[in-house]
Amino acid sequence: MRAEASKTAAILVIGDEILSGRTQDSNSHYIARFLASLGIDLKETRVVADVEDEIVAGLNALRARYDMVFTTGGIGPTHDDITADAVAKAFGVEIGYHPEVYALLEARYKPGEFNDMRKRMARIPHGAALIKNSISTAPGFHLGNVYVMAGVPMVMRAMLEALAPELPRGIVVTSVTLSAEIPEGTIAPGLLDIQNANPDVAIGSYPFYSEKGPGAQLVTRGRDGAAVERAAQAIEALVEQFGVTPTRV
Repeated sequence: MRAEASKTAAILVIGDEILSGRTQDSNSHYIARFLASLGIDLKETRVVADVEDEIVAGLNALRARYDMVFTTGGIGPTHDDITADAVAKAFGVEIGYHPEVYALLEARYKPGEFNDMRKRMARIPHGAALIKNSISTAPGFHLGNVYVMAGVPMVMRAMLEALAPELPRGIVVTSVTLSAEIPEGTIAPGLLDIQNANPDVAIGSYPFYSEKGPGAQLVTRGRDGAAVERAAQAIEALVEQFGVTPTRV
């Protein structure tokens, strides 16, 4: 697939378990790296509770602002899995049993095990396309610019892989990371000058502490590889002015 102008994306993480701290959100980190590999810019991540109105509000805000929205969580068989209904409400469409999904799930369970709660996973908003689930059968779905996926990390990753062929490609961001044993406040004025001289490169400073004292990882990022490298070299020269030799990591 040919690269095109960069697209923007957001993640809507759905679940009380994330907000309570019971479950750590590893999905957002994985999605961010996945999108970066396609040249898609992740601009925002939002977490909402298992409350329909909150999901609808978050979804409508994000899908209006960004090219794509990826949701995780809330499409299982229990009473608090309400994402499909919220998506249908956000788009103003009906929801019902999807014949293909119903048949897939019915075949997966032993006689008598496909109860009413499990049938909930076959409810798909009208007009949505399915996202294949190679792990546990019950699919996600795609409606408009919204991609609805499971919250279980292994299942979510399988759904992302299934989606990959249909997602757009942009120019992948390149980066250079420098590590220096120097307080970031020491080089902050110089970093500002370098940033001003390289407006198309994002420059970040991330402090750390070790037994040697304070240090900083200095990162240059952008879609113009040559510009990214020039900014990195300028930062290396800046750090060396203070008698410190940065290393590339």
